[in-house]
Amino acid sequence: MVDNKKKTGWDVHEMARKVALDIPNGAYVNLGIGIPELVSGLVPEGREVIYHTENGLLGMGPAPEPGKENPELINAGKKCVTAVPGACYFHHADSFTMIRGKHIDICVLGALQVSESGDLANWSTGEPGAIPAVGGAMDLVAGVKTIYVISKHVTKTGMPKIVKQCTYPLTGKGVVDRIYTDLAIIDVAGEGLFVKELAPGVSFEYLQGQTEARLNQ
Repeated sequence: MVDNKKKTGWDVHEMARKVALDIPNGAYVNLGIGIPELVSGLVPEGREVIYHTENGLLGMGPAPEPGKENPELINAGKKCVTAVPGACYFHHADSFTMIRGKHIDICVLGALQVSESGDLANWSTGEPGAIPAVGGAMDLVAGVKTIYVISKHVTKTGMPKIVKQCTYPLTGKGVVDRIYTDLAIIDVAGEGLFVKELAPGVSFEYLQGQTEARLNQ
């Protein structure tokens, strides 16, 4: 039997690949937890990207092979990682000095909401029993030169994540530079949100219908 259903949108690996293609050679990059972690495995061959994790490692490598995990070598999400040749370790405070001193070029983060002016809410819904602390996200959005958000376009219940104004506690105001979702890539500019690329099977009209904020072509 032939499946005539047309694909609509990108899957998470395709979303992450879009981000990876936009990271220039030699960039220092911090990756958030979740979908952002996929980016490191999709950077084009021959392009060097130096990964920073805020718990104290510059030169983070891929996940170790099963059975070769070192419980002392983890990322900020407490997942086992490896270190590439030339990697260095440092104190947590020094790591945040790198972030606050604007020595990291790009940070890729997930999102609960992004507003039309680039405000980001990604750490809590504000509900009782929600995540109790923001972690390093506030420092990252304030100190890193370029902020990319990667997220599904809507919630599991179909509510837009790209909104006119965030209703969840903010991580930072006006900090997002570009949004990557399963439906589109959207640039955040001073005049609003501009669609850079539509995913397969997605029209501008459909995208706008899934977005609370006004989009520009």
